[in-house]
Amino acid sequence: MQTARANQFLSERKLAAILVATLLSLFCAIPSAPTAKGQDKKPRPDGSQSNGDDTLKLHSDLVVVNLIVTDANGQYAHGLGMKDFSVVEDGSAQTVNALISDEAPFAAAILIDMSGSMDYKFGLVRGAAASFIDHIRDNDQVAVYGFNNKVKMFQDFSDLRDISEYVWDAKAEDTTRLYDCADEAIMALEKRPEKRRAILLISDGWDTTSQKATFDSVMKKSLADGVTIYTIDLIDEGARTGSSSDVIGLRRGQNEMKEFALQTGGRYVHTPQGDKLEEAFTNIVEELRNQYTLTYYSSNQKRDGRWRKLNVSASRPGLQTRTRKGYWAPKS
Repeated sequence: MQTARANQFLSERKLAAILVATLLSLFCAIPSAPTAKGQDKKPRPDGSQSNGDDTLKLHSDLVVVNLIVTDANGQYAHGLGMKDFSVVEDGSAQTVNALISDEAPFAAAILIDMSGSMDYKFGLVRGAAASFIDHIRDNDQVAVYGFNNKVKMFQDFSDLRDISEYVWDAKAEDTTRLYDCADEAIMALEKRPEKRRAILLISDGWDTTSQKATFDSVMKKSLADGVTIYTIDLIDEGARTGSSSDVIGLRRGQNEMKEFALQTGGRYVHTPQGDKLEEAFTNIVEELRNQYTLTYYSSNQKRDGRWRKLNVSASRPGLQTRTRKGYWAPKS
């Protein structure tokens, strides 16, 4: 009996040893897991290897550039590849590591001035916004904001082609918190997964009551997050005959709308009577569909929060590019 039990014990130990060996072989065959940060080791821009923390850092330092390329006739240029673009940052050539030339989804926020001066123009603006939304594709995401002495989100990001009824019920009244509205929209856009992000700003005046944002902070944030700002200026030139403070304010508002568009790579449209509104909105949808999106890792690995000037050009003769003028580097 004891001999039988001993043999059984030996058999069980032998079986256990076989099972352990099998499990060990299976474990060793499994590919090694990513680093603790969830990233595999990848080469730096200079070709050297980085550890997991550096890889995560590089990913956060990826520079995304959306640009428009047109020919001598102002038509959108298609069929360009990575080799056709030259990217220079602060005078140093950069290596493009990815390019999206196909139509890709975009996220856009429409910001509608609802201050008292917009009263007779408000219907035109709402109609143009509805037309813009009617032209989006299934994967495009559009949000609608309104601003006077308050900032209101009428419609969260959606691909629905029906503008919220709340926009139609809104009234033009009170003052203008333009910067605060733009700041809120940019914060919402920076959370979006789409690489193509834009703001459509419609106003007939200048900021008078923002409490947390300024022109400079909005500009800095939009450039840092790669948000293109399109501005539609409804300022009536005849309105400049009022008090000196109003004239100065209108001039400031107009200059700021021009600067928003120029610095971020957008467009500025002046339509005092609102007759170009729908055309402007249609052109903006078309432009967002015809963008190129390229990415690169900056050769400047300093996280100093400083301004970096960008220059992007196309090598083919006769082509012109339009994009943001630069960006603010990340800061540790």
